Amino acid sequence: MGNSIICFRRVSVMLAGFLLLFSVHDVWGGPPTNELKSAIDKVVKILDDPSLKGNGRVKERRMAIRQVANEIFDFPEMAKRALARHWQGRTGQEQEEFVRLFADLLEHTYIGKIERHGGPEQIRYGREQSDGDFAAVPTTILTKQGQEVSVNYQMVRRADGWVVYDVAVEGVSLVSNYRGQFNKIIQTSSYEELVKQLKVKQKEFAEQDGRG
Repeated sequence: MGNSIICFRRVSVMLAGFLLLFSVHDVWGGPPTNELKSAIDKVVKILDDPSLKGNGRVKERRMAIRQVANEIFDFPEMAKRALARHWQGRTGQEQEEFVRLFADLLEHTYIGKIERHGGPEQIRYGREQSDGDFAAVPTTILTKQGQEVSVNYQMVRRADGWVVYDVAVEGVSLVSNYRGQFNKIIQTSSYEELVKQLKVKQKEFAEQDGRG
């Protein structure tokens, strides 16, 4: 399993800024940028809440963050794009299960790293680009080491507002990265094997939360 879905260290390091332990500067844009910033502010508030700090409050903290993530990230759309052509062959029940597993993978792999990242960083918002119901919100993260990392959010307008359907870090698409790895597992083994590996990771995450 070492060369499968577990091998996301490079992307997860690049996404150390995913969701958001930052102070915010230079907002250029309209509703997409504003809604993204609003989500960031909510997560920062959760992470700064004294009643939710510490290893003993991991579950409560993650639940609160997941609520915000569900508001700003279109997990069903991200899961569908990550599974690509293999999505259509799945039953409705399989699709729902995959969305849950995929969202859980994103939450623990990336948000978990943010919780451990420590200390406030900075994120600068670039000039928003929009085209009808689609928008791109470019951001630049300034790390503690003084490095700048570009994290660009692809957003789409839904009936209840703007949501994120992909994130590109230093030009590398998060959805495309997963798509390639998921496709390889399905092609070399099966869809069932992919789900099995995702469930193994989900169990590991649950055990980690329990130890917290």
